[in-house]
Amino acid sequence: ADKMSFHLASRKIIKDWTDYNEHMNMAYYVLIFDEAWETMLNKFDMGGAKAQINKRSTMVVETRTTYDNEVKENEEVDVYCTFFDHDKKRLHLKCEMIEKKTRKLAATTESISLYIDLEKRKVTEFEEDKIKIMDDFINENKNSFKSDKLVLADKLKK
Repeated sequence: ADKMSFHLASRKIIKDWTDYNEHMNMAYYVLIFDEAWETMLNKFDMGGAKAQINKRSTMVVETRTTYDNEVKENEEVDVYCTFFDHDKKRLHLKCEMIEKKTRKLAATTESISLYIDLEKRKVTEFEEDKIKIMDDFINENKNSFKSDKLVLADKLKK
């Protein structure tokens, strides 16, 4: 059995998200992953509500997505964080989307985000408290992380 990674979201595939091939359109995989990413950011005190208060946010600068098995209308998917790391101003995340019934891998996404000072619209370094939250998350979950097949790891400047 697979080591269970950190669960971020569950979604049911709706008709509007499907195309003439009768499976989920590419754009909606990205939408589901993006919503799951927001869950992570909230956990790190960097989500939308906090961003408005302290004028710091994250912006994705690179992603790599694989589409492994199709998902169809009414099927349900779970999204898991399978890897996370950071440096002083970048976040590196990988997620998997798993079809609930069959437990088949539907898709993966890997991304690099920058931490942004919204007032200056420039990259900035994480505050100490954010680093602690992220490091605690890594320490709690690293035993279930999968570091193979990462393609963006060299983007972090450690």
